[in-house]
Amino acid sequence: MKTINYRELKRRVDLDGLQKTTTHLTEAIESRQLLPEDFSLRDLAEALVPDGLEWVRTFDPCNGTALTESDGVDSTAFLNITGRIVGSKIRESYEQEAFKASKLVSILPSRLSRERIPGVTRIAAGESMEVAEGMKYPNAGFGEEYIDTPETTKHGLIVPVTREAIFFDQTGLVLKRASEVGEILGADREKRILDVILGLSNTYSKNGTSYNTYYAAADSGPWTNKLTGNELVDWTDVDAAEQLFAAMCDDVTNDPVLMNPNTVLIMPGKRFAAAQIFYPGSITYTTAIGSGNSQATIPNILGTYDVQSSAYAYRRLIASGVSAANAANYWFIGDFKRAFAYIENWGLTVSRSSTTCDASFSQDIVVRYKASERGVPAILDPRCVVCCTG
Repeated sequence: MKTINYRELKRRVDLDGLQKTTTHLTEAIESRQLLPEDFSLRDLAEALVPDGLEWVRTFDPCNGTALTESDGVDSTAFLNITGRIVGSKIRESYEQEAFKASKLVSILPSRLSRERIPGVTRIAAGESMEVAEGMKYPNAGFGEEYIDTPETTKHGLIVPVTREAIFFDQTGLVLKRASEVGEILGADREKRILDVILGLSNTYSKNGTSYNTYYAAADSGPWTNKLTGNELVDWTDVDAAEQLFAAMCDDVTNDPVLMNPNTVLIMPGKRFAAAQIFYPGSITYTTAIGSGNSQATIPNILGTYDVQSSAYAYRRLIASGVSAANAANYWFIGDFKRAFAYIENWGLTVSRSSTTCDASFSQDIVVRYKASERGVPAILDPRCVVCCTG
């Protein structure tokens, strides 16, 4: 049941004026005091457009009246509020909880289609930073280390609002389209980010040299952050992954790479196994002593990890050619915000078309709302995440 109707809106417009009413509605939508489902397109049109009842009647497909800009109808308030409603529904679906990877990575705003991210020149192992009295301090310069990110791409879809949608009050249909647009755009971004996290798209470029995201010990790569045969069964598998972090060193200073492994990404089939590993009150382990065994129980320290399960990750692995059985045993652990980012020229933006667009005549479209975003997933430091397979 809608909480906003024509009489309430019309009374508010008569009491407070059109501008104050639209400002109040905008604030209520943005703060989610009012939801998209609380509105009716027809009621909005009748209340927010001067002579709105007559304006809506011209949308009757049997009327035959052609509405043009010369009619002098000021529908700005109605179109703006409708845009807020459509935009709110698009964003709700775009940011839904199912899109785990989109929330794991850092968001880095950018005004460039490609970014070159400079790093501080490290002081090599064995070099001293001691400064004698009266002597110059050594420089830690920028520019000798850098990461090149891929080129950003634009993605978008349009939600049309037709004369029939307003006249027959097909608010639910318009909101359904808006929800689908948000979900499609959100899923597209999620898949692109996951392809980078999963190592299906290797876009890491440092100092002009391209690298794979993950290297196993047998690969003799510049780092080792992949463990094969390390299915997530108990705490020892987590310990094995953590030992790779402990062995990870900076290639210039040979010091440990500073990171905070805090998140685990698993496939849906491992949700209950992960709950038993990461969230029990204590861990019991057995040590062989002579011909017998000794058991000890210690408080569980693995509960500091945030465990996320992603059905999209599972499906992306299968789509890449990994068998379903093997894909189920993939899991990732580390500091994802240090390892990965989404380079964003602009986030989700909703804009509306001109009311004089050709579609108003050829397709009876009163207004169109365009949702778009532009960005690209990038790898900042692959050493901050370890990939484990079964």
